[in-house]
Amino acid sequence: MSTEVRSETSNAAAFARAQAVIPGGVNSPVRAFRAVGGTPRFIRRAQGAYLWDVEGQRYIDYIGSWGPMILGHGHPAVLEAVTKAAMDGLSFGAPTEAEAELAEAIIAQVPGVEQVRLVSSGTEAGMSALRLARGATGRHKFIKFEGCYHGHADALLVKAGSGLATFGFPTSAGVPEDVVKHTLVLEYNNLAQIEETFATQGHEIACVMLEPIAGNMNFVRASVPFMTRLRELCTQHGALLVFDEVMSGFRVALGSAQSVYARLIPGFRPDMSVFGKVIGGGMPLAAFGGSKDVMAHLAPLGPVYQAGTLSGNPVATACGLATLKEISKPGFFEALSARTRSLVDGLAGVAAEAGVPFSRDSEGGMFGFFFFDQLPQNYATVMTTDKERFNRFFHGMLDRGVYLAPALYEAGFVSAAHTPADIDTTLQAAREAFRL
Repeated sequence: MSTEVRSETSNAAAFARAQAVIPGGVNSPVRAFRAVGGTPRFIRRAQGAYLWDVEGQRYIDYIGSWGPMILGHGHPAVLEAVTKAAMDGLSFGAPTEAEAELAEAIIAQVPGVEQVRLVSSGTEAGMSALRLARGATGRHKFIKFEGCYHGHADALLVKAGSGLATFGFPTSAGVPEDVVKHTLVLEYNNLAQIEETFATQGHEIACVMLEPIAGNMNFVRASVPFMTRLRELCTQHGALLVFDEVMSGFRVALGSAQSVYARLIPGFRPDMSVFGKVIGGGMPLAAFGGSKDVMAHLAPLGPVYQAGTLSGNPVATACGLATLKEISKPGFFEALSARTRSLVDGLAGVAAEAGVPFSRDSEGGMFGFFFFDQLPQNYATVMTTDKERFNRFFHGMLDRGVYLAPALYEAGFVSAAHTPADIDTTLQAAREAFRL
């Protein structure tokens, strides 16, 4: 672990200062380290695969700003595009050609999407997709799955995993019962429950929304039989199948998670898709999209209203476009996938040496692991994995210069900037941390 010249600021001092003026000292709950204990690291800068905190400590970064930094931090092509865009203006509140160019780049890689609407956050995209699904079908009820997180809009913040799982709350205070009375929460990968729900309420269901590869109960993927039947039931009952790919979109494959399922299920595609993170390259940008028929229900063409002052922001759009151009280059995802597998397979080998129960999975540049002898298939099983061992492992890795997500409910991310030497350093740190 290398260091830089230390400043006079410590992480503890920075945290104390922040807690005086920001609730919990953070602007997103999981950053507070409440799940794992200890003092959060306050980051001063990042480059490539590394972060440096205010004390000058360097860390190998496996969070990647929770997914967007697929190229690593400070990629030259991205910085050049952002700088040029910023010189031309930070925000216009008027259309730009770059918005259409980014929409075209997304559509080119995702066959089920014919049009997209750009927004500023995954939460905004998720709540807008739900409103559109309801408006397009004329129905109110929708299905979500326990442990899947679709942002913090009221109707979606029910048994949502991630930060809520970290703090043990199945929902959020401030969400009236009337707001969620149409939200049907089922168990992920439970075929019997979806069969029963559609049999009794199928004519009332506007959509099914899910993360095809969930990243907010760590890394849990939908099984092929489960996904196949979801598609069949939605088609049969006139409900829309909505993929929340804020996390998995352009991160697990160039065509996103839906392309992974299309290889396994002939003719498969969702009706609507929600994207974020990678398509913004690290800046506030997200999108939702679907067929032209569905998207025609959106204002100004149709009666479903959605708007945003900063939607399609020119600097964020430039950042996203530059990122998508880089990840579209031949061989990019093959190399990224191989690097990610080398990490998780290496961790499994080290765990086996230490006699530690361990399971892992990965797709593209996204991965997860559990201190459990088999991969969980749903949120309830994730909750039975060894939290205390994870917490010890997290701090052991952090002390050795490896920055993992500070909660066992979060997936991890590898970037193109991670080198074989970074993986080797990580595995050596794990050999020591597994003994804690």
